[in-house]
Amino acid sequence: GPDAAPGRLGNTVAASLFNALNETAPPDFEKAAMWARRAAEAGSADAQALLAYLLTSGPVEMRDEPEAERLYAASAEAKCAQGQLGHGIALLRHARTPEQYEVVALHMAQAAASGVSTAQYLMGALTEQGNGIAIDPVGATEFYRLAAAQGVRNAQLRYGLALLHGKGADADPVMAESWLRRAAIAGDAEAAATVGQLYAKGGVLPANMAEAAIWLKRAAEAGHAGAARTLGAMHMTGDGVVKDPAEAANWIRRLAAGGDVQSRFELAALVLQGEASPADSEATAAWFRTEAETGDLVAAFNFGVCLAEGIGVERDEAAAAVWLRKAADSVPNARYWYGRLLIEGRGVVQDAVLARAWLGRAAEDDVVDAQLAFGEMLVNGRGGPRDHPAAVTMFRRAANRGHVGAMFALGAMFGGGHELMWDRIAAQDWFQAAAERGHPHAQMMLGRYLARGLGGSRDKAAARGWFERALAGGQAEAKLDLAALSAAA
Repeated sequence: GPDAAPGRLGNTVAASLFNALNETAPPDFEKAAMWARRAAEAGSADAQALLAYLLTSGPVEMRDEPEAERLYAASAEAKCAQGQLGHGIALLRHARTPEQYEVVALHMAQAAASGVSTAQYLMGALTEQGNGIAIDPVGATEFYRLAAAQGVRNAQLRYGLALLHGKGADADPVMAESWLRRAAIAGDAEAAATVGQLYAKGGVLPANMAEAAIWLKRAAEAGHAGAARTLGAMHMTGDGVVKDPAEAANWIRRLAAGGDVQSRFELAALVLQGEASPADSEATAAWFRTEAETGDLVAAFNFGVCLAEGIGVERDEAAAAVWLRKAADSVPNARYWYGRLLIEGRGVVQDAVLARAWLGRAAEDDVVDAQLAFGEMLVNGRGGPRDHPAAVTMFRRAANRGHVGAMFALGAMFGGGHELMWDRIAAQDWFQAAAERGHPHAQMMLGRYLARGLGGSRDKAAARGWFERALAGGQAEAKLDLAALSAAA
């Protein structure tokens, strides 16, 4: 059982068996078992419980569970609290029926009444779950409280959670955090993760991302998958910790190495964003290939992207096209990528008509990049007839989901020269939306609208600022606009 211990024996027995008078001496299980056996055979119920404990928890070569169960039963019969605990745990391992659980609960209750902390914790669990005793949230929480006060880590976790959620006791987030913190310091990963999440989310406690990171790291280092995932996300955004994609990848990699499937996809996302190491790229590409060969079409899409971009494998656009085409019937993003290859003639014969069809399907499936690409084909009539109103619809759908290129495209469409009514005010609004998000060409166009008053208002100082930002962003043409603005002044 959790936090189980041989018990509080007489000082003389404990000292002789465990060398308590010499704290630096290593444990001597053989000698302990010898003395415990002599006392047990003489009828000592405490010694019977101790010997049983040694036979279940000592060195492997010493273990004898059938004999231990016999000794625990004899000790329990003599009303020894530690014997009742051990006998209850032995019965619990084999309990299947309500009647068997009732016997377990009877022994645990007797041990708990004697103040045995592990028995109090287990009585809490039995009472909470209704095994051998009626479900009683208040009673369960009280058992957890008693065991928690004696330092049982699992009980501290359960009592903290009960206080946090108001289960069997009045909700008290501050006291809950205190008990969860104790369990976390004692090494409980779930408690540490819960404390971290409390500070990360805020609400019942003031949000404190730096504090959250401390506890989440403690939980993650103890193997808590959710904490490691959250910590990785925090390192990606720099929320409460130093922004460090490499450190984010490190936490996700540790999860993936442990077999966590979701983390493999998260690591793959970092790889495809260029935020992971070459070793991660190679491992991810190999994993995608393995899964793709078993028929996983999402993996086939991702492996196709790896081949197309040379991520973790040698670039092979012809092979990329094969995998992307295989995935395209089921995976919207694969339709977009396959359409791109067809437009550019990468790994396949260039075919604008077929590319337009695939991009159109992906756009209807709300693939934002496909909406921009399909809209551009509608504007220039590539692969089919021109349709500027339909292009505006596509650009607007992408822009409403935050695509900066689509915002710029809408500015260009409303700015004139296309098969729809001019709307310079709308054009300036879309250029500004894209400019504020760092689009250099949009910054230059916004500067021109402001310099000339094309959208209804003239603001040369603001225009100069946008020209300077466009130039700093690599839009060399903005240099001429700045010169013209200075000459006019």
